[in-house]
Amino acid sequence: MPAAKPFLDSNVLIYLYSADEPGKRQVAVSLCLSPAVISSQVLNEVANVLSLKFDLPPDDVLGKIDEIADRTELSIVGFSTIRKALQLKKAYRYSYFDSLMLASALENQCDTLYSEDFQDGQTIEGSLQIANPFKYIAPWLVA
Repeated sequence: MPAAKPFLDSNVLIYLYSADEPGKRQVAVSLCLSPAVISSQVLNEVANVLSLKFDLPPDDVLGKIDEIADRTELSIVGFSTIRKALQLKKAYRYSYFDSLMLASALENQCDTLYSEDFQDGQTIEGSLQIANPFKYIAPWLVA
């Protein structure tokens, strides 16, 4: 049985392109060196932030999306994902969109969700571990 791939939150991917936080960028790059899973929701969030916050033109955003596509496995959010998200929202009291990310990770049998936006160390449904990959960045690497 192949090893489970981690699931990456949009914030991890956004740090790939951030010049303001070199420590987080370094961590994000290291996480993207191994196979990982993202959802169509995550990809849309990244495209939105690159367009609005980073003020990149559409062709540049597309280039970044292509880079991400080359490094990750894409899971499409479907009806079953939405149903699971609503169950998780009720059980764990996360926002709907956070629950949708959890549901995508569970559907893809990921063992870890890397994010700075969830409760570090929490286990979801007995199989998905939340991990903040930026928790232990050396102070001299933080901008």
